[in-house]
Amino acid sequence: MHSIPRLARLALLFATCALLACCGGSRPGPDVLVVTIDTLRPDALGVVDSRRETPTIDALAQDGFLFPAAVSPVPLTLPSHASMLSGRWPVHHGVRDNGQSVPQEINLLQERMQQAGYRTGAFVSGFPLQAMFGLDRGFDHYDDEMNDGEQGWVERRAQDTVQAAMTWWAGMDAVPTFTWVHFYDPHDPYEPPREFWQPGEHGAYYGEVAYTDYWLGKLLEAARQRSAGRSMLVVLTADHGEALGEHRELTHGYFVYDATMRVPLVFSWPGHIQPSRSAAPVQLVDLAPTVLDLLGMEPLPAADGQSIAEGLKGGELVVHPARMETWLPWTYYGWSPLGAWLDDTWKFIDAPVPELYKLETDPHETSNEATSHPAIVDRLGIALAQSAHSQSRVASTTMDETAMQRLRSLGYVGVGAPVEAPSGDLPDPKAQVAMRDRLQQGEVLLRAQRFDEARKVFDEVLKLDPDSRFANLRMGICLLRLGQNSEAVNVLEHAVEVEPRRAEARYAFGDALMRNGRFAEAAVQWAALAELQPRRKEAWFNLGAALEKDGQPDQAGSAMQEFQRLSDSEKSADSPPKSVQ
Repeated sequence: MHSIPRLARLALLFATCALLACCGGSRPGPDVLVVTIDTLRPDALGVVDSRRETPTIDALAQDGFLFPAAVSPVPLTLPSHASMLSGRWPVHHGVRDNGQSVPQEINLLQERMQQAGYRTGAFVSGFPLQAMFGLDRGFDHYDDEMNDGEQGWVERRAQDTVQAAMTWWAGMDAVPTFTWVHFYDPHDPYEPPREFWQPGEHGAYYGEVAYTDYWLGKLLEAARQRSAGRSMLVVLTADHGEALGEHRELTHGYFVYDATMRVPLVFSWPGHIQPSRSAAPVQLVDLAPTVLDLLGMEPLPAADGQSIAEGLKGGELVVHPARMETWLPWTYYGWSPLGAWLDDTWKFIDAPVPELYKLETDPHETSNEATSHPAIVDRLGIALAQSAHSQSRVASTTMDETAMQRLRSLGYVGVGAPVEAPSGDLPDPKAQVAMRDRLQQGEVLLRAQRFDEARKVFDEVLKLDPDSRFANLRMGICLLRLGQNSEAVNVLEHAVEVEPRRAEARYAFGDALMRNGRFAEAAVQWAALAELQPRRKEAWFNLGAALEKDGQPDQAGSAMQEFQRLSDSEKSADSPPKSVQ
């Protein structure tokens, strides 16, 4: 958990005056609550599909303005949330995958709210949103404490997240709050409490949604009690959907079909937003511009999104074309990334074999009409290319100058080379579905700790594709778990060669080298990890340990100082928030 330094609180108090002025003279400004539910399909809601049980979200949607078919820019947690909070497509904020760092120069919604005098708090529930990835900037209090699962898959259940938010609110005074609450429960694996189990093939997934809806009700009840005497703007949405087998995709991230790219979006502000419903494909990048416009604040610079506030108030609802992408096929497997452009009723998917769908008559995207309408393919393809109106971005390894100085002092500079955009003749993800399915079978076995069986799967894949990024990394992890450390070094060395920017490959390779007593080589890997993820404490701790074992105590001490600095920062953030006096 992370809190703003005490010396900054006075500045927030003065900024509150500006907020009150823009929101109606002496009247207190509205509280703002943004709720994001990970991996939420629109048809998981009762207000969209009457077979579902989500009474809290249904009531919020009926009292507000519901968009049951909003468009996510990317089916991955961190990049999508970066888009929501910046108003920019991933091509412009640069975060193309989980595990990257949000560039410091990207302006975020919470920073603007903080500058306006709001007390800002965030409560996130999944590993991809931990503070070390950079979305904590602009929050007085960023609570990312998670205690379920293992490293890389840790999460926090909805009940605990709600309790954390309520505890923070209990310490607040009358200053308006901007609160972001993120629920991770519907993300796989689907393990709802027994009382929320649902029948049917995907009952576990819908049970997770029902469980989240229940605790959302508790959250809204507490928020309304705290906001008594002033109004509250609530925004509810999801980062992406879940395929549940459509297009042979079980979860999300691999394709850009609507099963994972369409999400619900609700704006509720009684007295200010007219209750309604629209199937218009508004976008998640519209979220930040709309919130700022509703509050009478200046927009964020260089935003791709547009405010839909006028439409929410009963005026004209203007919708602009949507850009979508996923780099997961590239970053995980070395296959072609995918881009998409939605204009009116046509959706174009830029893949090695292009795809074109008329969603009006083919909502499930089953009939590719690209060969029948080459002119439309050309028009939408040009629009997609031109939508990168400024230079395309890929998040750099680190923007943390303290970390860079520390790495320079240790002699490690540029170890984790910057991410490069994919290029060349790459395989089409559609043609690799069978290979992906086999790799996912191995992943399931690995997570179930059935290491011998998982190893056989990855060995089978590596015989067909020795450079498989996914198989090399997961095979190396299997070997480590089986205690075959020497064999693991060879496999993980190749994993780093084929994908030097993969943080988990650096971690696993460093681990294998340490187990084999190759401490100087291990230090190189821990330094690379520290450059890729500068706020990841274990990278600095392991770097110090490797240097110490290699007989370099002075350098080890420097690395441990950075570890201690990060640890102290977390400890200071654990103190109870103090009210502005």
